[in-house]
Amino acid sequence: MSKILVNSSGPLHGEVNISGAKNSVLPLLAATILTDQTCIIEGVPDLVDVNVMKKMLTNYGSEIDDSEPGVIRTQMKEVKSCEGDAELVQEMRASVFTMGPMLARYGKVIMPLPGGCTIGKRPIDLHLKGFRALGADVLEDIENERVVVTTGPDGIRGDAIYLDFPSVGATENIMMAATLAEGTTIIENAAKEPEIIDLANLLNKMGARIKYAGTDMIRIEGVKKLSGCIHAVIPDRIETGTFMLAAAITRGDILIKNALPGHVRPIIAKLKECNVSVELLPEGIYVDARNEDLIATDIKTLPYPGFPTDIQSPFMAFLTTVKGKSVVRETVFENRFMHVVELNRMGADITVTNREAVVPGGKTLKGARVRATDLRAGAAMVLAGLVATGTTEISEIYHIERGYEDLVSKFKALGADIMKIEHD
Repeated sequence: MSKILVNSSGPLHGEVNISGAKNSVLPLLAATILTDQTCIIEGVPDLVDVNVMKKMLTNYGSEIDDSEPGVIRTQMKEVKSCEGDAELVQEMRASVFTMGPMLARYGKVIMPLPGGCTIGKRPIDLHLKGFRALGADVLEDIENERVVVTTGPDGIRGDAIYLDFPSVGATENIMMAATLAEGTTIIENAAKEPEIIDLANLLNKMGARIKYAGTDMIRIEGVKKLSGCIHAVIPDRIETGTFMLAAAITRGDILIKNALPGHVRPIIAKLKECNVSVELLPEGIYVDARNEDLIATDIKTLPYPGFPTDIQSPFMAFLTTVKGKSVVRETVFENRFMHVVELNRMGADITVTNREAVVPGGKTLKGARVRATDLRAGAAMVLAGLVATGTTEISEIYHIERGYEDLVSKFKALGADIMKIEHD
């Protein structure tokens, strides 16, 4: 089993290029099911989750060419199977993004119950609610741990759908399904994340008629057919935030290139509250924590444009090292404090009550054997290891490799003492 070893590294310095967004590329790839023509997705990161999605598409019948680095060409001329591969679905929750496209184009999809990071329940009931509103029949086959969704002979039809929570996944799945529905679909209380806009831009290039993506009310006018297109993935805002925090926690300075400042405004604001200097330059986002006396701040996770839950654990690692006490409130996922146990192994002394964590700052972290309990917790362990005395050994790094491209190499290029080792 692979592990990452991190030693105290001193201030990091240099430039880093941000990869394409994991949370964007997966629904983009799923959306290619909607047409029988070739789609070309550029700026694709080399991630475990991307490889799983490629296998999912192949299972359904897509022909995939990934011979050019960072580029995926995919075409589904006809369907081989309407059932998601159970093993792949258990490996990656984002497999459910294929439900909307399969339902819209073929009128049927069978989806085993999804897996993924254990950061909360994350049921797919809002996805299913949307499909029902579009006229689909939903059979929850609990005995066989799967969901069977079908349409009548006339396919799906547009309707107004109110989401009880602005779920990113449900918004994307319903939006994809509605592109080929009869009539108009309106998604109310829709998610506003940049990844939603990226998906809408791809779909509109394919011939969809989607308006107001990025607001809480998205309008989709159904069309009969979609075509192929070429589309580049947006930069990963969570990777951007991770490297911003790498500069902050090591008291270094990093120029972060291929990043969109508008996507990370809450992170910029909170770092500035901690006295970290953040400059928006033509070349990228420049984070400088070398000459400031850094102080604590409180954070509360919220749906976009609030503070992102995906950066909560890396930010908490940083907060253990600054002066003062911080309070971190998690409102999105109920199990997103699993990294606290691991940080406490390193001397953090964080206490948790329900969804609130109290973080005493000014701690000297110590290297320890820790786990990447989920994707973003793994990033937090790497950040903590950069400033901990001794060696930090991180296991279960497959979580990290699900969402960060060349993480070890990128940190090494900034001066980090980090390496990946292989174990039997």
